[in-house]
This record gives sequence, C-alpha cells and structure tokens, in this order.
Amino acid sequence: MPYTPSGFFCDRLIRERERRDGEGSLSKPLRFSGQDFAALKQECLTKKCLFEDDTFPASVESLGYKELGHKSNKVKNIVWKRPKEICENPQFIVGGASRTDICQGDLGDCWLLAAIACLTLNEKLLYRVVPQEQGFSEGYGGIFHFQFWRYGDWVDVVIDDRIPTFNSQLVFTKSAERNEFWSALLEKAYAKLHGSYEALKGGNTTEAMEDFTGGVTEFYEMKEAPKELYKIMKKALERGSMMGCSIDSLVPARFETRTVTGLVKGHAYSVTAVEECKQSQHKEPKVRLVRLRNPWGQVEWNGPWSDNSKEWVSLSKGEKDKLHHQSAEDGEFWMSFEDFKKNYTKIEICNLTPDALEDDKIHKWTVSVNEGRWVRGCSAGGCRNYPDTFWTNPQYRLRLLEEDDDPEDNEVACSFVIALMQKNRRKERKMGANLFTIGFAIYEVPKEMHGNKQHMQKDFFLFNSSKARCKSYINLREVTQRFRLSPGEYVIIPSTYEPHQEGEFILRVFSEKRNTSEEIENRIEADHPVPAPANAGEESEEDQQFRSIFQQIAGDEMEITANELKNVLNSIVSKHKDLNTEGFSLESCRSMISLMDMDGTGRLNLQEFRHLWNKIKQWQGIFQHYNSDQAGSINSYEMRNAVNDAGFRLNNQLYDIITMRYANEGMNIDFDSFISCLVRLEAMFRAFQAFDQDGDGTIRLSVLEWLQLTMYA
Repeated sequence: MPYTPSGFFCDRLIRERERRDGEGSLSKPLRFSGQDFAALKQECLTKKCLFEDDTFPASVESLGYKELGHKSNKVKNIVWKRPKEICENPQFIVGGASRTDICQGDLGDCWLLAAIACLTLNEKLLYRVVPQEQGFSEGYGGIFHFQFWRYGDWVDVVIDDRIPTFNSQLVFTKSAERNEFWSALLEKAYAKLHGSYEALKGGNTTEAMEDFTGGVTEFYEMKEAPKELYKIMKKALERGSMMGCSIDSLVPARFETRTVTGLVKGHAYSVTAVEECKQSQHKEPKVRLVRLRNPWGQVEWNGPWSDNSKEWVSLSKGEKDKLHHQSAEDGEFWMSFEDFKKNYTKIEICNLTPDALEDDKIHKWTVSVNEGRWVRGCSAGGCRNYPDTFWTNPQYRLRLLEEDDDPEDNEVACSFVIALMQKNRRKERKMGANLFTIGFAIYEVPKEMHGNKQHMQKDFFLFNSSKARCKSYINLREVTQRFRLSPGEYVIIPSTYEPHQEGEFILRVFSEKRNTSEEIENRIEADHPVPAPANAGEESEEDQQFRSIFQQIAGDEMEITANELKNVLNSIVSKHKDLNTEGFSLESCRSMISLMDMDGTGRLNLQEFRHLWNKIKQWQGIFQHYNSDQAGSINSYEMRNAVNDAGFRLNNQLYDIITMRYANEGMNIDFDSFISCLVRLEAMFRAFQAFDQDGDGTIRLSVLEWLQLTMYA
C-alpha cells in the first residue's frame, strides 16, 4: 500500500528515534513485523505448542500472487509441512554449513542461492545471518529466526518451520542431505522479508549479497575488466568478499539455457575459489584457476579443467589436494581463468567494506547512510534532461576533506564509492511495481558557497556541468560506482531517469579517508514582517470597497463568521479574472479565522480582517509571479520558491508534505490552496513560537494542548 503522508512521516520519525536508541545495529537488530524471537519461543515452550506465524501464514498468500497465486495450478498440490513431518531426525545443519547444502528448487531464485553459497565460505558472516543454537531437538518450538541487512538497518526475521512440499519433497531450496533444513528455512525468512516466495523470482546476486552483509558491490563487465582482475578476485576472496558471475542471455526466450560446454546463460553462479597451481612437464609452469558453483547442485562445465578432464594429470597429488579436487556431480567445477574470462560476461564483488581492490593495502573505509524519497510533484525531478525539475531532487552535500595516502601519479585526490539503492520495489511487485531506472550526478560547489547548506537552485544546474556521474541510468536495485576527485565540496543529486516517479531510496557514500555526506536541509524558520498600519489619511478605492462590503455583511456587531468571510473574500477575488479561481472554500476561511482571531471569539473584526487582507494581497503577488502562463495555478515544483518568497524556509520533508496535501492530480496548486497553505504555515509557526518561551527550538505539549492546537489550526 502506498504511504499516506502522515503514515510515511510518522513511520520515518519512529525509525529515526529507534536508531538514536541503537536499534537497527548488528547487536540490536530491529524486530521485523514487531516479533520478538526469544519471547515467542518461550511462549511456545511454556504452552507446549509449536509456533504458527500469522504474519507469514502457511497459505497461498505467502507463496505468491500470480504464477504462485490463487489461480495457479502450481499451488493446488502444495502442502506445508514441518521438517519432522518430512523425514526422521531432521537437523538444522549437518556437519557444518557448506555450498552443497544449497540446491535450487522450482523457484527462479538462483541469484539468492548463489549468494548463500558465497556466504558459507565465511563462518563469521554465515552465523551473523543464520544464528546458531537453533535446531529440532531440545528447546524445539517450531520457531526459527534469521538476520538481514535491510536499507541501512539489521532486522531479525522470525518464521515458523512449515515449508512448502509436493509429495513430501521440498518445492523450493533444499539440501543435498535430505534431513538438513537451514537453507530452506533461510529462503523462507528471506521470502517473508519481501512478502512472498514469488517475490524472489529473478534478481541480481549482489542484492542478496548486500542483504547478508551490509556491504557494497562493484560490477565488472568482462570486456571492460581491468588487467589485474585475477589479482582483484583473489584479494577479494581473501578478505571474505562475496563474488558472483553470470553469462548474459541476449535472447530472452532462451533465458537459462544450457550451452554445449555445460554452462547456463542468464543464470547466476558463485565464485568460490581462485588459485594458481604448478604444472609438471608442461609448457606453462603455472596455471591460474577459478572454482565456480551452479546453484542447481548439478550441470557443470565440461571443458578444460572440468572434473574428469585430462588437464588434471599435469598436477601433482599435493596440488590436487590443495584444490580439494574431486569428481562429483555437485554443481561445482574448476576452469582456467582465461576460459572464465571468455565465457562469463559479468562479475560482481560484494565488499564487506569497500576496500581499494586495486591496491596492495587493505583500507578501512568510512560510510555515511542517507535516507531519502522522491515525491511526485515536489522532489521527483528526473534526470538532467529535465532542467525545469531536476534541481528539485533531494540534494546531498559531500565534503572530501583528506586525500588518499597513496595517490596515483602524484595526483592529490580522494577515493570514494557512491551506492544509490531504491527501496521496497521487490516487495511491491504484486501491486505492479517495477524497478525504476535510477542514477546520480555529482556537481562541484563553488568555493564561495562552501558551508552554505541551502538547496541549490535551478540556475546553478543550468550553468554548471556535472563533475562526475554514474556510467548510466539503469533499472537495478542499486547503482554503484567508484570515483576519485580533488578535496573540496560537492553536491550529489540522486534521481530517477523520468520525472514524477515516486519512491524511497538510500544513498550510501563510502570513502577511504575522513569525509562526510549529509542531506541539504534548509534551516526551518519564518519571517514575520509586521504589516504596515492602516493609513490614517484617505483610504484607497479598494480599501473603501472592502470596508463597505465588510459593513454590509458584518452588520452592527462589525464582526464576521467564517461563512461571512467567505462571501467577503470571494466578492473581492472574483474581480481578479487572472486568478481563475472558484473562490475560497468554507474550510479555508475557517483556517484564516483561526490565524487572525486574536481575541478568541471565532470571528474577525475589521482590524483583524484588514491584517488578513494585507497578507492575502502580499501572497497574491507571489502567486501571480509564479503563475507566469496565466493558467490560474502554479506548478507544484515551483511551490518551494513561492513558499520561500512568502518568508518561510522549510526542509525537504515539509515541501513533500505540502505537495501531497495541496497539489491536485495535475501537480498544480490553485490560488485557494496556495493561500490555505500559507495561512496554515503562518498559524503553526506563530503557535510554536508562543509555546517556545526560551527560544531553543523545542516545545513540550500535553495531549490537550496538542489537540487544541491542531484541531483549531
């Protein structure tokens, strides 16, 4: 479901508060769906019952929504069973978790399984995702839990152990050992994280790699790979980095098809080892080899260095033992590095921390994580091809403070990696969501603007070209690229390719040295110019006109109600044909009275009305300035400038709220809505300042005060 404005921003405030309390860290992960594993398990043991997870039930809804939905024949014979109903003596992990524990079932999630296979190569990482001391013997309650990195936070996902089966065989991921279930349960937890098993169909290995580690991934196209790729791969594995590769399928209809050499196009493989071996009695004394694994648990390379190929004769027994060479149809095989480069088209390396792979040293990088959102009509400006709206995208100031220790070619520069990730698109697939095409650009900030935290305006981008940018806009969950720029101040603009596309994202910046990145958030403040006192001399014709109308409507009491105010204003505004307005609504007039009603009568006297009218005239001038096409409304993207001209400095979250609250479907704001917005801003700023007695920018309200304030505004 799409967020309501209040729902989204309340959730965001709650998340920010949780982070301040340490929630979301590895040591204190967030509870997914609010479930506490320890408490739920203890409850099951006390009641002597097995856990049933009603947030991810054993039903069609958890299987999927289309190919695995209610109308699919595939789900009719699926039965959810617990491991003890599938086999005797089920085990969580048998003889340690290994790559052979992962065999793909009837779900197109090879990308996920390739990442799980990589995970088994590093016990520390594995048991971070798959907590130990879980099993089917003592303390068994039918409940398990797993931990994933999710958009900047670690989350703990609780599941029951009911798994989809067909004829008592697991439908999806299974282990080569029939009584081993950790990989099947891990897959179920990951499916719950994304809403269903079907949501896991199709993906990129890097997505799961990052969700297991919180790391950052770099891609290499084989045709553009650096000369030192072998060295990069070897060092990456030594550091515990996770690595996957694939062969692009140019013809979609032939996706996941086996070639004559036994390799599968459009399929994700794990890289599990990189070694250099001595060959006896051979022209080439040394050979560089790569070990790969097919998540299917079968179908292997049949070329040179495959399980039973003649090349193995050239190696001594010691070299073979070093490589753990064995002939088995287990999906794992060796091939030469040269054949690897010829056959595979893409490799992806997930660095636990984005170490400088090209260097001999291992560096500790710093990371900053920024959450953001593109809002249609306000901050979803699209790429640089759309200059009228590009500048409204969220902006992040990057300060490169210290240069690298080992500069290239004596160049003083700072290395950093930018990773832009769009959120929740996989989970929202069942509602028709697809991945947006995303990217980013980096602009250098002029020295005279250093330290200025104001949002960069349209003219800046019209007259300045980007200093660097991602290679291309692409429809992946994350776009990542490494850069080297001179020390200084920059602004990063993340965006979708097309404007008006609404979604959430996180922007991560990894840097080798001490550098910072933060969202450009204007300081929230308001100017409150005191309106000029009424001229004691002759009244203008307009003043005489509205005094006369006011007296006619107000009568002897010389005070008007909201309904009467509506008649007065609409009588005057109707004479301004260029505003193209149907007039003020009763609700707008009630808000105006709440702003100007100084004596608490719920009505306006002539003085209060005159004060209001002066404001409306001022705001009308601003509106007409931005109503350049005389269409009677202003574009919602221009609203931040109009609000600024009216004396209000707001941050991006508040501009988003204004757009969602006051813009129509065409992303335009009419005169009535424009005035209503400014009236509300004026009233709320004034109320806040009345409560903020010490001027420290914070107030404390009782429930009664809060409701009185918000209900009358």
